[in-house]
Parts: sequence; structure tokens; C-alpha cells
Amino acid sequence: MGAADKGLLLFRGKPLVAHVLERFAPQVNEVLISANRNLDEYANFGYRVIPDELDGFAGPLAGVERGLSQAAHPLVAIAPCDSPFLPLDLVARLAAALADNAAQLAVAKTFSQAHPVFCLCHASLAPHLRQYLASGNRKFDKWYATLKIAEVNFDREEAAFSNINTSEELAQLESRFK
Repeated sequence: MGAADKGLLLFRGKPLVAHVLERFAPQVNEVLISANRNLDEYANFGYRVIPDELDGFAGPLAGVERGLSQAAHPLVAIAPCDSPFLPLDLVARLAAALADNAAQLAVAKTFSQAHPVFCLCHASLAPHLRQYLASGNRKFDKWYATLKIAEVNFDREEAAFSNINTSEELAQLESRFK
């Protein structure tokens, strides 16, 4: 998307993040928005905005680490700002798998594809993730490999995990809803 802030790009007349919040907020007790720019615009959605603490751009995991360390609850659900159709039962299904498998983290999966930015994990993982990031690592899958995870099948909702990475993808999605 170049220099554009994906969460604030319009889809069906409102920012992508607004679509995500409409579907995600009813599933959780607390919403924290991870953002490193346009903080005031994100704050207008009525939730606390938390920028990364790590210097430089450390990627999405830096936002996850900040969320884990700032959350008021023992479990933290993560969802990206560019997936406007996330399942309405995402958190419940992830929570069930987390408990059933005594896992540290539950992640959504469609067919053979894990979707690492759709997950639920214990807030107590914050120090572990901070150490992982301090070692220079940035990849979700490598961090997950250090944890006990539960994968949750969402094959029937595969389209819900499509994220928008280009202006062309946004335009194609928009055209499907005209």
C-alpha cells in the first residue's frame, strides 16, 4: 500500500479498521489498537491506542508484544486491521482450542495455511516475546515454534482471513460489493 495506513483506507464508505472493530469488539472485553502513526485518528474509534515500544520498525510482532504487556486481561486476542470479514465467533473458537489443548497460543488455520495474525494467547507470554524480538527475530512462525500452539480449523470461512495488501486488492473487494 506504499505509504498509506491500511487501517484507515476506505472500504464500503468507512475505514477498514472500523469494519474489523465492528466484528471484533463484541467478542472481547477490551480493545487495544496497535498503531505507530495517525494515533489521533485511531483514537477517534473510542479505544486505547498503543504504539510499539521497540525502536525502529520491528514488524507486527512488536505490536503483539505491546498488546500483551498492556492488556488488562490474561488472554489477548489479535486480529489485523485489513481483514474486514473476520468470523464473529473467532475468539470463542480460539479460546476453546486454547483451553482444550492446554496451549499457550491458538491460531486460526484454513486448510494448510495458518493465519498467524489471527490468534489468542496468554498475556504472560509478553516477556518471552520481548526476548525473542530482542534477539533480532521478527517472524511469527519462528516465534510460534517456541510455543505450544493449537491450530483452529476455519476452512468454511476461508474468505474471512483474506487480507488486503494492495490498492488493487482493495478495489477488487470494493467492486464485489457494489
